Amino acid sequence: MRLFPALVRIPSADMIYEAAISEDFPVREQDELARLRRGDPAALSAAVNRYQHRLYRYLFRLVREPAAAEDLFQQTWLNAVRQIRRYDSTRSFDTWLFAIAHNAAMDLLRRRPGESLDEHEFPAAADSLGMAMAAERAEILEGEMAALSAVYREVLVLRFEEDMKLEEIAEVTGAPLSTVKSRVQRALESLRQRMSVRWRKEDLI
Repeated sequence: MRLFPALVRIPSADMIYEAAISEDFPVREQDELARLRRGDPAALSAAVNRYQHRLYRYLFRLVREPAAAEDLFQQTWLNAVRQIRRYDSTRSFDTWLFAIAHNAAMDLLRRRPGESLDEHEFPAAADSLGMAMAAERAEILEGEMAALSAVYREVLVLRFEEDMKLEEIAEVTGAPLSTVKSRVQRALESLRQRMSVRWRKEDLI
């Protein structure tokens, strides 16, 4: 399920490697991860190309500024290259990479004046995002989502744009599974309420 249009940004893989790699990594496996470990720019270029839409879109949804999202995109890959030797191949590379992006984005948002990382309670309702999607008002939906707290924007992006399972979202964000479930439910309810109010106002015009 895709709620929002893709955003594209392609930073230079060579530039990222030049900044990140200061030593050669020992290689045993003949796969892309092994090539990343030894500092192969072609391997990084392939990985950047594979994740360019998804990772930049995720960061943009969180920080809501193209320049900041671009900086975080490159910072994520810098950190990924520096930490690649510690990557556990039994884990999903997706969740490992998005966890690095999450940490970078949260650090930025904590320093941003007026940015809310708080969670709020919302009254229960019979419907969630279905009402919004059925209305086919994507532009309004995107605008209302941008007004949510960052923790709620994040879980919506990971769940509905990245199609991540709740367990994977918990791994990315470092939050307990119960917290992730609660955030998704609250985010959907808040979005539904915002959309309902918006529709009622428009109906009066």
